[in-house]
Amino acid sequence: MQLIKTLAACALAAATAGGAQAADLKVGLVLPLSGPFAAYGAQIERGARLYIQEHGDTVAGRKVVLISKDDTGVAPAVSKRQAQNLLIQDKVDILAGFGLTPSAFAVAPLATETKTPMVVMNAATSSITTKSPYILRTSMTLPQVTAPIATWALANGIKTVYTVVADYGPGHDSEAQFKKTFTAGGGKIVGESRSPVSSPDFAPFLQRAKDAKPDAVFLFIPAGEQGVAFAKGFKERGLDKAGVKLIATGDLTDEDVLNAMGDSALGVYTSFHYSQAHDSPENKAYTAAYTKAYPDGNHRPNFMSVAGYDGMRLIYDTLKKTNGDASGDVFLAAAKGMSWVSPRGPVSIDPETRDIIQNVYVRKVERVDGVLQNVEFDKIPNVKDPGKE
Repeated sequence: MQLIKTLAACALAAATAGGAQAADLKVGLVLPLSGPFAAYGAQIERGARLYIQEHGDTVAGRKVVLISKDDTGVAPAVSKRQAQNLLIQDKVDILAGFGLTPSAFAVAPLATETKTPMVVMNAATSSITTKSPYILRTSMTLPQVTAPIATWALANGIKTVYTVVADYGPGHDSEAQFKKTFTAGGGKIVGESRSPVSSPDFAPFLQRAKDAKPDAVFLFIPAGEQGVAFAKGFKERGLDKAGVKLIATGDLTDEDVLNAMGDSALGVYTSFHYSQAHDSPENKAYTAAYTKAYPDGNHRPNFMSVAGYDGMRLIYDTLKKTNGDASGDVFLAAAKGMSWVSPRGPVSIDPETRDIIQNVYVRKVERVDGVLQNVEFDKIPNVKDPGKE
């Protein structure tokens, strides 16, 4: 309640000072910009800024200002403090970003208390949108991108699976959805492990998986360096030579780490909502613009950058409908049901859950013109979050 009073006083002072001139539209990004998940924040921020660069920094008569704050990764208290700073000191109209689930969970009550729109651009635990009526999501949920790989596995001779997931919300979601879909279709789970979120040693999990002699290992771990370590360990311990397939959500073969994975990524099957190799005019335009805007070569356009880009698209299109009104209830009412064609394909905001509805693709890592890519070969259209069904 005190936060609402403080914000109301700030808003009155701003209105008095600004007169008839439309105030800047301030978007506060809470992102991991340092620490082990810094690549998440970099990609999301790059995508958001690219959208503004392409579409101008003014929407509905208001100049758009992005303000980024570093929450360092899995640090809920830091995420909450940074969001409070954005709301009180910077007087932002919209909160956005949120690279990891603990961050989104920590800030959700602030969005509710202050009736501030909160656009989640990565964090993927299904329940996040239930934590505040002011949350919208432009990334994915883990159940949404997990169920398709379980269905594909059943249809392609995989009858037994050992699961390895990170021991936090998204990992629990992916584990539960994979087991539900796979066992409902007649598959058998022959073992399961949960790995630490930070600095895991995968050796014991890989050995247990090999000893279980499954047809495949299903994996979910945070995108980044962990995937490189697991994929290389999978090959080094000879699971592939033993006939075990590696199947996963697309976080594992994120474009940011594919080059570092090298040949250990070849032949990995994943299901996901975005690939740099997605064949559409919108994605070709996006990847060309991204490469031109960020030519350093250290990052390739990936699913996080697209979620940042689409998050800004959602903000812009909603403000056009509201004539620049970013107040929570008006903004949310206008955003529900919004649809557009993203670099990933057609998307829309589910008016009931405020989650994104999107195509999910089954892919295999292959070399394309000498570059490792997630090559899509199957599509499940218009997937809602099964975690809420």
